[in-house]
Amino acid sequence: MQPYKKLFFLTTILLLFTHHALAQVKKNVQIDSLMKWSYQNGLFNGNVLIAENDKIIYNASFGFTDASKTEKLTSDYRFNIGSITKEFSAAALLQLQEKGKLKLEDPVSRFIPELPQWAHEVTIKDLLQYTSGIPNVNWKKIKNDQDLFDGLKNADSLDFKPGTQYNYYNNNNIFLRHFIIERLTGMSFKSYAEKFIFKPCKMTSSVMTPFENEKNIAKGFNKDLVADKPDLPITGGTYITTRDLLKWAACLHSNKIITTHSLFEMGQHFNLPETQSSLGEAVFKNQKLVQHIHDGRAGSYEALLVSDLNKNFTIILLGNSYKGKLFEISDAITAILKNEKYSLPKK
Repeated sequence: MQPYKKLFFLTTILLLFTHHALAQVKKNVQIDSLMKWSYQNGLFNGNVLIAENDKIIYNASFGFTDASKTEKLTSDYRFNIGSITKEFSAAALLQLQEKGKLKLEDPVSRFIPELPQWAHEVTIKDLLQYTSGIPNVNWKKIKNDQDLFDGLKNADSLDFKPGTQYNYYNNNNIFLRHFIIERLTGMSFKSYAEKFIFKPCKMTSSVMTPFENEKNIAKGFNKDLVADKPDLPITGGTYITTRDLLKWAACLHSNKIITTHSLFEMGQHFNLPETQSSLGEAVFKNQKLVQHIHDGRAGSYEALLVSDLNKNFTIILLGNSYKGKLFEISDAITAILKNEKYSLPKK
């Protein structure tokens, strides 16, 4: 290459790199301004992480660890992610199907024969798509996992014929998934998740209930600075950092934990508008995941995961003092990432 051509080439590359760097700085400044404004106006208390092109571009904490407001949050703090935890039991069942230990069309009675007659009608697929018709948990009678299992054994009838209706907020679907996984593997669901989900995804900070004496747990509190009640000692509630939730999304999307086909099955939902799959709101193109949005709520905790696999960005918002503004904040961040005009969340 002639010297002047080489110089022109290097100058062009430098200009492109500088332009890209400046554009990235502008995005980060806008995102930081948005998050500070949201915190200062009482719309967010928690941690935020944004990744673009497989790199973390923004990682920040706003607010306090508990109702006393004496200690500020850091990125090491873990939050209850509510319904996003449903992805773990769903992925576990798909893993077991890949190993030939079950089929989604199998009735629940195949794995837990002592359940009532309805277990012959309800399938694994119904549990994944929240269409089982099993009565909801009677929380007044629940103190531990055994109480949950006894509640299922004492449920003498279904609320509707499996596969005909949808009830996303019936947690008996989730607990029954756990019990089936335990029967098939001979290990607690917590142990299974730690070994076959958290460990391969290198989610070293994630903890599942019940647990004791863990540090860096953000405590939930409401707008009146009243702390949430302690968790019941039942299996499944997961406390996770923003970084670990990003690791989970990356692991899932890159098929390190289940195959592309299993991910597609996991993302199927009941055939009505605005129903969720075990992935939350999942959009596929030619059976390939292109968008993954899942939110969660547990007491005063709120969580949101937004991944656009075409644009290659992920937004994670975890809070411990419910404000109900995560989608509005996420929409604004998405607009910034796409170089579009954005609106501030409503106060």
